[in-house]
Amino acid sequence: MYKLVINFSIGMIYMLNIEKMKPDDWEAVSKIYAEGLESNMATFESTVPNWEFWNEHHLEEGRFVAKEDNEIIGFIALAPTSYRKIYSGVAEVSVYIDVQNRGRGIAAKLINKVIEFADNNDIWTLQASILEENEASIQLNEKCGFRTIGYRENIAKDKYGNWRNIVFMERRSRKIGFEGCDMSNCKMKDMFGLE
Repeated sequence: MYKLVINFSIGMIYMLNIEKMKPDDWEAVSKIYAEGLESNMATFESTVPNWEFWNEHHLEEGRFVAKEDNEIIGFIALAPTSYRKIYSGVAEVSVYIDVQNRGRGIAAKLINKVIEFADNNDIWTLQASILEENEASIQLNEKCGFRTIGYRENIAKDKYGNWRNIVFMERRSRKIGFEGCDMSNCKMKDMFGLE
């Protein structure tokens, strides 16, 4: 499905298509991921994995690509945070946009797509681990309903051997996880401003 997008901040009209990621998309997706690696602002990883490894470490569903003129310009994917069944509704979000297409609102559209997917597929918590210097990603996630829940100091070394910190964010579904809560004494009611 194509969406007509009008971005007044950059004076541009474009057709954006968000669709399920297919294995054939890996070549374009891996190039965009490589740009994220190069920036040293998106991940601690230092090499682009092969399709088999990447596929094995991400959920089968909840993978989308953004296309413009049939060219992949961004992607988003969910990864499990644990292989224990009780945490099956918790997933980590990774979103990457082609360098030339950043700042156009594409990442927000992908995040909103994965939020819609999560709310309709029993995923009650989305998590994001963002390098503290990546202020644009932190602000984007806040705009999309994520909140900061923690800060992890010197959690890992980057590709240059420098210890880096992350901001840990999450978005809790407003649709899933309220079963059995009569709302009169539910702590989640206050946390999420629910009636």
